Amino acid sequence: MKKGIHPDYHEIKIIMTDGTEFATRSTYGKAGDTIRLDIDPKSHPAWTGVHRLVDSGGQLAKFNKRFASFGLKKG
Repeated sequence: MKKGIHPDYHEIKIIMTDGTEFATRSTYGKAGDTIRLDIDPKSHPAWTGVHRLVDSGGQLAKFNKRFASFGLKKG
């Protein structure tokens, strides 16, 4: 490796959403820094299978109102 062109590779602490911690090595920040995760494999829908719809600005309600008649016909 060439000298002086690569970022410093050091140990940092990761804090998961449930509070568990582990140490890893990264080029993020400086030695001893902490990263607190908002989403991790224990809480992300892609891994948990639990999906939550977030309604930002009423968009979900607007969609549901607009397309309510496109459901299955009951008869």
